[in-house]
Amino acid sequence: MITPRVMYVMLLKVLFWNLQEMMSKDMAKINRDMLMLRDDQTPKVGASLSQSKRRKISIVGIKPNIPDLNVKPCYDSDEEEKGEVTNIFQNLAGLKSHDGCYVHHKLLYELEVEIFAPLPCFEYWKLQFLNKKFLQLLKSGEIFRVRQEKGLVKPNEILHSGAGSNWEMFDKDFKTFQRLPKVPSSDYYFFHSDKETICVDTQLIVIGREIEGNLVFCYELENHKWFKCPSMITPRFMYGSASHGKPTFFAGGIQMDDNGNPIVVRTVEKYNADAKSWTMINRMHKARKFSSGCFLRGNFFVLGGRDENDKHLTCGESYDETTNSWELIPDMLKYMTFIMPSQSPPLIAVVDDNLYMLETSLNELRVYDINTNILKKLGVVPVSANTTFGWGTAFKSMGDRVLVVGSSHSWHRKGIVYSCRPSLDVEEQH
Repeated sequence: MITPRVMYVMLLKVLFWNLQEMMSKDMAKINRDMLMLRDDQTPKVGASLSQSKRRKISIVGIKPNIPDLNVKPCYDSDEEEKGEVTNIFQNLAGLKSHDGCYVHHKLLYELEVEIFAPLPCFEYWKLQFLNKKFLQLLKSGEIFRVRQEKGLVKPNEILHSGAGSNWEMFDKDFKTFQRLPKVPSSDYYFFHSDKETICVDTQLIVIGREIEGNLVFCYELENHKWFKCPSMITPRFMYGSASHGKPTFFAGGIQMDDNGNPIVVRTVEKYNADAKSWTMINRMHKARKFSSGCFLRGNFFVLGGRDENDKHLTCGESYDETTNSWELIPDMLKYMTFIMPSQSPPLIAVVDDNLYMLETSLNELRVYDINTNILKKLGVVPVSANTTFGWGTAFKSMGDRVLVVGSSHSWHRKGIVYSCRPSLDVEEQH
């Protein structure tokens, strides 16, 4: 005898298969524009760090065909896609659009989560058109929690394409590629001014400027939409920021006074992703701009930058949220080279709770020893960060890898993506 539970499982499996089929069709469209590894673009192992010693690090280079992101993609409109998804789901289940809830109240809520959790997170937003229950499933965030418990979470990276308000999300293998919707803003100044971004859990926070002040937008993965968020309590730019799950901190930066003059500040704010609100916390010891932030050993760190006199800072600071206090760490960047006043903020990334830095003047990859407060040299990266003083070079963590995006050393200076799994077993220290 087929029980209601069995029938429901069968129905969910049918919906799961159809959603996968729809996803594969979407991927077929995207794959024509996504980064592909050809036969002549297979990963290549870079030269060892020393010609006479064993290789201490291998750098894998990927030379993707980057599509022209200024060309408008041939995707269906949002409304047409929503209608298509809704009709397919409702036809499969024999549902009517006016039904408030389509599932038997005795069926387990966890069963829905278990079945849909393996789907790629790019496709979750389509579940909201199935029924109200699945809409609530997305809003609750339960499906993301189950994915994490089952080890289904895979690292993804979001990078600005450099074309207006376009951002691209891709996985570490460059096999899944998704273009985010455009930011719903018509402000000319916002589109053509610098924007600073940070990923917070399943959200992307974009902070830009308009004529009247700062403008904050938030992209939510579960809804596949942008939302306008409240600005900082003390709006500023060129700050150091980092997130660890949902806790997100923004430290220092440049704030404009009432007369429009720039002021370097010590101010620090914490962003609550759930409530979309800002909270002031204790200020840093040093006022700094053009600094970088990261989470290391459970604490928020702010590194380098420049003070109010435009002098480069080699110190760092560590914030302990349990005590709401800052610790000044002298000489954290003591051996970093500062050539120009206009040098970029420190390029840093955290992998496996180890802090990596890109020495832009020498194009060197280094790792920070938190116990001895020294930097260890790992090797030379195959990008030319020194030619632009670090600007235009992306340095990110992606799972167990360090990701570098920049221009190659070759004469044609094409944009290129490299990743590596650095080894901490090195002898040379700086």
